[in-house]
Amino acid sequence: MAHQPRRPRTVVGVDGSDASNRALRWALDHARATGSVVEAVHAWEPPSQFGIPLAVLPRVNPAVAAEQVIATAIDRAAGGEPGVPVERRPVRGEPGPVLVERARTADLLVVGSHGQRGLLGTMVGSVSQYCVDHATCPVVVVKSAA
Repeated sequence: MAHQPRRPRTVVGVDGSDASNRALRWALDHARATGSVVEAVHAWEPPSQFGIPLAVLPRVNPAVAAEQVIATAIDRAAGGEPGVPVERRPVRGEPGPVLVERARTADLLVVGSHGQRGLLGTMVGSVSQYCVDHATCPVVVVKSAA
């Protein structure tokens, strides 16, 4: 039995924002051109219950909600039919570290840029900057339309 060559793999961060939808579209176009498999990753953290009455918190399974974010993003980016293999990965954790870890063996990492600049950007941090600083593969940062 002949050894199958490994297909290139592109990891893309998906969070439902315009910037991440543009990044997903870019990753799908790139995958069509290169024969890559796309891994759509949505990182989620359980909501903090500190200081919030439990009765106020919605009873939503975060993993199910993450799956829905990915499905909606694929539908928006590709009309539901991406034309390339897409692996859906909802992963519990902080977005930057999760994306860097998932891309450790990838050929490319694609993220959207939310464009936070100045003090606010410094205070909240930047997932795209984290990925550029820590990823072991090339990183493409797709800017939002604005």
